[in-house]
Amino acid sequence: TQHNAEALRRRGVRVIEPEVGPLASRGERGAGRLPDPEALLAELEAALGGVVDSWAGLRVLVSAGGTREAIDGVRFIGNRSSGRMGIALAEAAVRRGASVELVAANVSLPSAAAIARQDVESAGDLGAALSGRFEACDVLLMAAAVADFRPDATHEGKLSREGEAELALRLEPTEDVLATLAARRAPNQVLVGFAAEHGQESIERARRKLARKAVDAIVFNDVSRADIGFDADANEVTIVEADGEHLVALAPKAEVADAVLDRVEALRSRVAK
Repeated sequence: TQHNAEALRRRGVRVIEPEVGPLASRGERGAGRLPDPEALLAELEAALGGVVDSWAGLRVLVSAGGTREAIDGVRFIGNRSSGRMGIALAEAAVRRGASVELVAANVSLPSAAAIARQDVESAGDLGAALSGRFEACDVLLMAAAVADFRPDATHEGKLSREGEAELALRLEPTEDVLATLAARRAPNQVLVGFAAEHGQESIERARRKLARKAVDAIVFNDVSRADIGFDADANEVTIVEADGEHLVALAPKAEVADAVLDRVEALRSRVAK
């Protein structure tokens, strides 16, 4: 089978690789699982005319998911981000012909085989993975939900409640990964941050983040709504730029991703001038 697959590759046939996971035989684990339907669909769209070559030659770096900061060997501080939006962005960029790298923080969802993916856990891991790839990218889409704080010490093993009436955790701030990368940006790079906001002053907070992090746009959604946001199939976002806001009405995350990339194209045209 491997010989035949390699022969097909040499003839220019696009082979969708099997996923790694539990196998049907004797409870073993390895490469051999059929990819999930979403991953197969993304591959088929790319192979059967879904690709728009307007982004051919562009290198896009995407972060997705939510970081986890260890309390002990069992527990952690985390968030509810599933990584769906980040994966939708990465796959939309692939469909436009871009070369895409994805840094995924605790994401169980599959991604298209055309995406170069690295899985990470903590904010420090995420920052290191992005830092090593940042200078080579043309576009950074920072969709990961990065912890703002972490425990100042990680306990070995598992903390026990035996004999303890209460437990106090001292937290320290994590590095602002996006702001750190933005400080190193080249003039031709486009940087887009993402924010989960809550309440009436969402646009004002997003605009402050835009200035503080020195990026080209902040995409925010209102997490107070039950029908959008974390682990939902649909989203509604507002894209905040220096000269205004752009509402992307409620739609499947794949469509929202395309709308975000449309704005990135507009931002790139300004940078090129």
